[in-house]
Amino acid sequence: MTTVTSSEPIGAEPAAADPLAQRADTPADPLWQHPLVVRFGRIGRRLRRSDADRPWVLDTLVVIVVFAIFCLPDLGHRHDARELGDSFAELPVGAMLLFQAGLVLPLFLRRRAPFVAFAVIALVFAIQWSQPAFLRADVALLIALYSLTLHGRLRELLWAGGVMIGELALAGVRVSAVASIAEALFFLFTATIAAVALGLVVRIRRSQLAGLREHAARLEIERDQRSRLAAADERARVAREMHDIVGHNLSVMITLADGGAYAADVSPDRGGEALRLIGETGRQAMSELRRMLGALREHTDTPQLAPQPGIGDIDALCGRIRAAGPGVVYRTTGDVDSLDRGVQLAAYRIVQEALTNSLKHAGPSTATVVSLVVDGPRLQIQIQDTGPPAGTRPSAGDDGHGLIGMKERAALYGGAVTAGVRPGGGWIVRTELDLTPVLRSEGI
Repeated sequence: MTTVTSSEPIGAEPAAADPLAQRADTPADPLWQHPLVVRFGRIGRRLRRSDADRPWVLDTLVVIVVFAIFCLPDLGHRHDARELGDSFAELPVGAMLLFQAGLVLPLFLRRRAPFVAFAVIALVFAIQWSQPAFLRADVALLIALYSLTLHGRLRELLWAGGVMIGELALAGVRVSAVASIAEALFFLFTATIAAVALGLVVRIRRSQLAGLREHAARLEIERDQRSRLAAADERARVAREMHDIVGHNLSVMITLADGGAYAADVSPDRGGEALRLIGETGRQAMSELRRMLGALREHTDTPQLAPQPGIGDIDALCGRIRAAGPGVVYRTTGDVDSLDRGVQLAAYRIVQEALTNSLKHAGPSTATVVSLVVDGPRLQIQIQDTGPPAGTRPSAGDDGHGLIGMKERAALYGGAVTAGVRPGGGWIVRTELDLTPVLRSEGI
């Protein structure tokens, strides 16, 4: 049997199982690898982290920038009639400041309450243009529309679209006195569509990034769950192996020790033979434990592993049981040696556990018959004993760890285990393993 070892920890998933890892192998766009783009990306991430901690800083900065760029020029340079025409009113400083405050200050709420901010600015915009008056701070309406597209609900955006049509129609009519109404409406609607398009692009991009983060977090959770399940399965497998190795060999050693102690006074030679068998059984148990624990040891050289026991080792197993006292008859029918190594290991462990239970509960005076029959796609295993000279065996419902381990091994190959009282006395264990998956894997 070829033993394959791996340096990866138990439960680890191969790197190719992660779709994000597969994407990392694809070549990236050279633009995104440019040093300036990378540097700006880092600056943007730092700004986003800072904004998440103190969002009021960015809101205040937006208001200050809009006031400095679009409000101060109107306060420092007053438009006259020759520049705007007779259709525009010249606002006094107090009225201009009032309109500018109504247009700019609601931007503080553009992310927390985007529809409220847009509604207030749209109302001030309508009052201003009904005067009529021209202010550069009217750009706040486009900023509010962008924020509503980015942070608001779709229903609110539809209402805002209707409001914008009315606002732009009013502005177009007023501007028609100094410019072509078609050109004015084209410019106004183009600016509006650009604000909405920019808001949608940023919103879709953020939604995609949020979806990718959620997907990555879900993959990480699933990976951890798979690791825990794999670790639990491995612990259960190790527990079964430990139970089979330790339980069987200790039962044989205890029986041999009891028999040797009894025979020491009557026949010293038999006592010496019992001690020799106890030593051989202990050495075999240590060898199996060393093999199993060596396979689990990490950060060491590959241990020298012996092959896993199979059906060919059942004869020696029966010999050790005979040395402890019980009479064991072992029969096979069919080509059992050509079975898959996994099936052979399962069959060996099932027979080992059944013989151990027979020795433990029926005592050294029982007679046991072990038979393995290959019947087409099924492997039938039967172990029966004559029972103890006096007393009863556990009931079929008293599974214990041994019978549970046999059922788990049989379930791996689509089989089942039944155990109960044999007609005429004694105990019988029957197992059937399905060989069909093994045959298919070999192309038969």
